[in-house]
Amino acid sequence: MTDWRAVLIGFLTATILGVLGLTLPGVGQLAAGLIGGFAAGYLAGGGLGRGFWHGLLAGALGGILVGLVIGLLVAVAGWVGGPAGGLATGIAGIGIVGASVLVAFLFALESALAGALGGLLNS
Repeated sequence: MTDWRAVLIGFLTATILGVLGLTLPGVGQLAAGLIGGFAAGYLAGGGLGRGFWHGLLAGALGGILVGLVIGLLVAVAGWVGGPAGGLATGIAGIGIVGASVLVAFLFALESALAGALGGLLNS
């Protein structure tokens, strides 16, 4: 059974550290995902599999949030650009969906690995 409290705490940890990590591009987001996934896995406990699952969920939520924010920013830019901007951002939207899926996958993967370690340490 999924411990949503652990997932939410891991997600919030990764999100807050990710925002703070903007001062260190790349490194800050990587560390945020690892720490958030570890927190979710550790709080859920129960071994590798359970920690992996909870870290995966925490990281995936973070990736989905980033994708939604990027999509919203592009949509607003298209709206401001008028009909030509709408067409350009509509075409770009296909790439944004692909990039969002990739970002969500990467966030989830690193968090899941750290979550497995956290779950192992709290088994």
